[in-house]
Amino acid sequence: MIAKSAGRVAQNTDPHINDTIRRRMQMRLTYYREHQNEIPRRLDELDREWDVERMLATNSSAFTLGGMVLSQLKGRQWLLLSLAVQGFYLQHTLTGWCPPLPVMRKLGFRTPQEIEDERHALLKIRSSVANESASESPNESANKPSGNAPKRRHAAAGK
Repeated sequence: MIAKSAGRVAQNTDPHINDTIRRRMQMRLTYYREHQNEIPRRLDELDREWDVERMLATNSSAFTLGGMVLSQLKGRQWLLLSLAVQGFYLQHTLTGWCPPLPVMRKLGFRTPQEIEDERHALLKIRSSVANESASESPNESANKPSGNAPKRRHAAAGK
């Protein structure tokens, strides 16, 4: 059966692994809520993160080429490596599962959607902080109460 593109890897991953990946992301988001000055660095890391699709494509290409080279150097039987790898990759493309997928997911490789979900959440944290800062008048931020004291509204704040 041919799987729909969206969600096919997560649907073919052990729920425990999916939960671990989600929990790790939530822990990172909690950290960045408290360390918002580090969000730009994390966004850069997300730009460079290899998702599971990229890793599977790279490994498929590398092992296929390796099998072809070995077939020339060591014998035709090495073409079976290329054949097997491409069969697995075709299976992944159609169904969202292949033998290396569980290992890669356990190693922490995420789907492109999981990476984008974290990026979106970080941008939301960053924009909510920017909106809070922009909505305060200069008098409010200078006279901002400390501790649990209630905020005072100044007449100038409404203008």
